[in-house]
Amino acid sequence: MLPDAPAVSAVDRALVVLATLAQQGRPLTAVELLGRTGLSQSTLYRQLNSLKRWGFVLETDGRYAPGPLSLQLALGYDLASHLAQQARQEMLMLAQQSQESVGLVVAVNGQAICIDMVESRQSLRCSFEKGRSVPLEKGASAKCLMAHMPAAALSAALGPDRQSPELLAELAGIRKAGFAVSDGEVDAGVWGVSAPLLAMGQQAVGALTLMAPSVRIEGKHPPLIQMAVVTAARISRSLSS
Repeated sequence: MLPDAPAVSAVDRALVVLATLAQQGRPLTAVELLGRTGLSQSTLYRQLNSLKRWGFVLETDGRYAPGPLSLQLALGYDLASHLAQQARQEMLMLAQQSQESVGLVVAVNGQAICIDMVESRQSLRCSFEKGRSVPLEKGASAKCLMAHMPAAALSAALGPDRQSPELLAELAGIRKAGFAVSDGEVDAGVWGVSAPLLAMGQQAVGALTLMAPSVRIEGKHPPLIQMAVVTAARISRSLSS
């Protein structure tokens, strides 16, 4: 609930929403948030929209949880993230099957942010880690996320000057193929394949990325791509059920 004070600022209201979400340890509906925060409906939705825009809150199927940017502030994000919970077991299985690293990546404010990571057990492995963010420009994860954004969201993330015909054609090809591949675009010597994670209504909520040292998987790309695409499809079914 809101603290007793003569005047409560908008910042205080936003923090009340974040604190409430963090304390529950699970996603909450708007009705639950109304009861727990004591905010009016209009104020609550105003705060949620602002927090979502900044990436501090994530909405999935009408439920709210701490968002990707909160990962950089609190390790407790894992407990409340519906997406991370649904994807974790499949990520572990994919990492074991492929013997390579697997990441869960989302797009926030023009950045691709890794919200979960299963590291390869091999001594030579990728350096991408949980919590890392990179500009939403290059690499399989970023291009997969961009390819499945609505036009308005893509325009907001990139701006009109960076939406070249070549990039738009590449993103259309990724949507059609169902995956994106890159080699050395973000980190030298790292190959990656990324497939979208789709929730209800076929809305992309993130991307599953399998990454490996380029030298180790030369000539092995097709089976690794197939593994990633099949795993992403299984996670998407669980998100939509």
